[in-house]
Amino acid sequence: MTGEQPRESAAPARPARPGRTLAVTDLSLVVLIGATGSGKSTFAARHFKPTEVISSDFCRGLVSDDENDQTASRDAFDVLHYIAGKRLAAGRLTVVDATSVQSESRRQLIALAREHDVLPIAVVLDVPERICAERNAARPDRAGMPRHVVQRHQRELRRSLRHLEREGFRKVHVLRGPEEIDAAEIVRERRYNDLRHLTGPFDIIGDVHGCRSELETLLGRLGYALRYDEAGRPVGAAHPGGRTAVFVGDLVDRGPDSPGVLRLVMNMVEAGTALCVPGNHENKLGRYLKGRNVRVSHGLAETVAQMEKEDDAFRARVRAFIDGLVSHYVLDGGGLVVCHAGLPEKYHGRTSGRVRSHALYGETTGETDEFGLPVRYPWAEDYRGRAAVVYGHTPVPRTSWLNNTICLDTGCVFGGRMTALRWPERELVDVPAERVWYEPVKPLDSGAPGGAEGRPLDLGDVTGRRVIETRHHGRVAVREENAAAALEVMSRFALAPELVPYLPPTMAPCATSAEEGYLEHPAEAFAGYRADGVREVMCQEKHMGSRAVALVCRDAETAAERFGVPEGGAPGAICTRTGRPFLDDPELTRRILARLAECAEAAGLWAELDTPWLLLDAELMPWSLKAAGLLRHQYAAVGAASRAVFPGVLDALEAAAARGAGAPGLLDRQRERLADAEAFTAAYRRYCWPVGDPARPWPGAAAESGGPGGTAGTAGTAVRAGSDASGASGGCGGGDGAGCAGDGPGTDGLDGIRLAPFQLLAAEGRNLATEPHDIQLAWIDRLIEAEAAMAARRGAGRPAADTAAEGVRAPAATATGGPGGGAPSSGPRPARVNRLLHPTRRLLVDTADEASVAAGVRWWLELTGAGGEGMVVKPLRPLARDGRGRLVQPGVKVRGREYLRIVYGPEYTRPENLERLRARHLGHKRSLALREYALGLEALDRLAGGEPLWRVHEAVFAVLALESEPVDPRL
Repeated sequence: MTGEQPRESAAPARPARPGRTLAVTDLSLVVLIGATGSGKSTFAARHFKPTEVISSDFCRGLVSDDENDQTASRDAFDVLHYIAGKRLAAGRLTVVDATSVQSESRRQLIALAREHDVLPIAVVLDVPERICAERNAARPDRAGMPRHVVQRHQRELRRSLRHLEREGFRKVHVLRGPEEIDAAEIVRERRYNDLRHLTGPFDIIGDVHGCRSELETLLGRLGYALRYDEAGRPVGAAHPGGRTAVFVGDLVDRGPDSPGVLRLVMNMVEAGTALCVPGNHENKLGRYLKGRNVRVSHGLAETVAQMEKEDDAFRARVRAFIDGLVSHYVLDGGGLVVCHAGLPEKYHGRTSGRVRSHALYGETTGETDEFGLPVRYPWAEDYRGRAAVVYGHTPVPRTSWLNNTICLDTGCVFGGRMTALRWPERELVDVPAERVWYEPVKPLDSGAPGGAEGRPLDLGDVTGRRVIETRHHGRVAVREENAAAALEVMSRFALAPELVPYLPPTMAPCATSAEEGYLEHPAEAFAGYRADGVREVMCQEKHMGSRAVALVCRDAETAAERFGVPEGGAPGAICTRTGRPFLDDPELTRRILARLAECAEAAGLWAELDTPWLLLDAELMPWSLKAAGLLRHQYAAVGAASRAVFPGVLDALEAAAARGAGAPGLLDRQRERLADAEAFTAAYRRYCWPVGDPARPWPGAAAESGGPGGTAGTAGTAVRAGSDASGASGGCGGGDGAGCAGDGPGTDGLDGIRLAPFQLLAAEGRNLATEPHDIQLAWIDRLIEAEAAMAARRGAGRPAADTAAEGVRAPAATATGGPGGGAPSSGPRPARVNRLLHPTRRLLVDTADEASVAAGVRWWLELTGAGGEGMVVKPLRPLARDGRGRLVQPGVKVRGREYLRIVYGPEYTRPENLERLRARHLGHKRSLALREYALGLEALDRLAGGEPLWRVHEAVFAVLALESEPVDPRL
């Protein structure tokens, strides 16, 4: 075939009748041809939008300030061709308003149309020389134009009319005389491949190759009711639910009944219950039926023998059917492209011989393999298009998605399977071959595009300034310098992108409080949401740990197939807010993920959510597990300095006061400063306790007995962050012993580790982050209850120290040990099974009810008064919007008075400091939180929708990039 639309061959030029309608394809390059003064600009203005028309006169004026300056014509046409190329690349109909009477000028425009795979269409305005001359004389800027210019244009036009089709124009419309021109109407025609208005649902069926019986079975599996003729042959099929079958071609050759397949498919297409694109085997059969000289090979001999048993009418019908097939279809609003051999995005919806050739045969590297077959270029590995491309052509043993493309040829005729894809469900349905009908030249392998992992990501996906379109917050821009910072983290420190499908957003604090002694107070959070029109909010206990995103797979097979985890790897991943591995110990990660998977099984979540994997948002505790270095070098240093300085200072001031030489008030101020420093030390120590594996040594034992500062062990060993450099002894690494939940040994290496999940983010095919928070926490409760039940069945339980996990953390215990009583020793300890999951307390508040708001404030005061960090206030139903339709904050944190000492320093509660801090600016932080939240939801939507990894990673990467924007880290 020489062109994309075989039914639309160019007709010979012939006189047009008055009132004639001129068909113009909706994506094409329309070239107006006529002498100066023939009325091309008037015609263009009448029938096309101003933005669709590119005039040579206008371009001449752009480059020379004079539309009639012929010396500027070369530059003017350079501009014209450039603009036209940009429009055609963007998929816009383009009209060129120039004389175009010379073959050379037309040749450049036809080449431009071919370059962008659109149809060139000629509209000729043939107006008598006299009228052209009169019109030019009536225009002041052309009154002096010599008559020979019009005469030359007319001669060149006459010579051109007979050759326009041969030059390459796919349609030629000739209008003769002003009457025909004035009466003509332009009718825009949809391209044959443009079926965007058809939204399905569809059942896309891979290569059939004459396997009629398997096709019948597959259609039955898909729910189609087949219709048979008197001879028992299938002659039609329809789905009771109105679904449409779409065949990707290669209906014939190699198999036992190609005519039977054609009979069934042709009737379905004629009845409107199916669509079909041609395969290379149909193309070859069509040429054979037309009497062309083709090589009878690759299964065509079998089809020819079978077709000889059919009558002439059937063969003629097959010939017409094949001749009318269109290379590819764009369906479902542009979100789905179906073709035979695959199609890069630049060819979607385009019409040219090159597009048809690629759709039929694909692209080869020019090499041949050891079997003498051409090596296919792996176009799908580089595909970055929005539309899903479904194709066949090259058989693969098992179909899988790659970069939003999927190959459905699973080699039925070779003894494999016949596969269909349900769209938009993205579900695969297949049936086995009844036998090997044709011995393959080479074994089926996954070397074809779409059958291998390929190169799923590219540097160009994330570098430079980027704008990401989100469903819930519009366009989000990422600066180039921020992308560079994120690339450094992702490329050097982060987990594989497949294991980081989501990064949590930053969270803004509530509005600054005017309450005496408080910088943050829940009253502001409730008032803010009330002003935004959000009535129901969920208050959740804020755990003092480190944010962790856990990807939990039901089994190793799911981890390998869905997320590319290598054999022997953990069934999932646990990452930090920056995508790094949370734990250095792979075995400890494996144990945590195994526990979560076991709890999900016991809670029935795998079955209920119909998923083999879950993505959870959580806090992993203690804080010292991940932030040991920060605690030791930053916070413990403050405690050490206060312990070193204040005793001597107070002794000196007290001695001076005893002699009557003390400065008035200085001693009291220093005592207050010491109390603030001690409160600061107590604040961070609440979030530090030892964790460890009883089978390993306990490196922090020296610190517990009063030795110098404890050591921060690696994951899986005892962590003793929190002791200050002065060597003060205590149950949790030399501190005051506060919060040593988990003292004592376990049998699974999870001693002291607490995971507090508070949201299920996603499951297979579902974005769960949009579910209300009461439903979210109910799911989490089931996980925790399942773990408790498992522990009870195994005759184990949580130690006494762990009772704090049932509510607010326990207050500090004595200096000699944790709340369980006594510091753990380094000797043998009894074995037990430790519980991992930690509940999240919550309270539902009605922001319009004063009593409910007061209860929320009291609850927060109780939490923080007992040592808790604070709470997070969220709209009960996510994606809440204010009165103007703007997305409101997905959550605000309200941190406790004592916890904020860790953030703002020991003495921040002093009136003068509080007054200064109340001037903090929250605008940028709030904007950042909303943008990151929208990007996170976008990543989850894309993940749930089965979009390619690069699309998911684009949004994830953008979250990390925004984290490098300058903002006060204390907010």
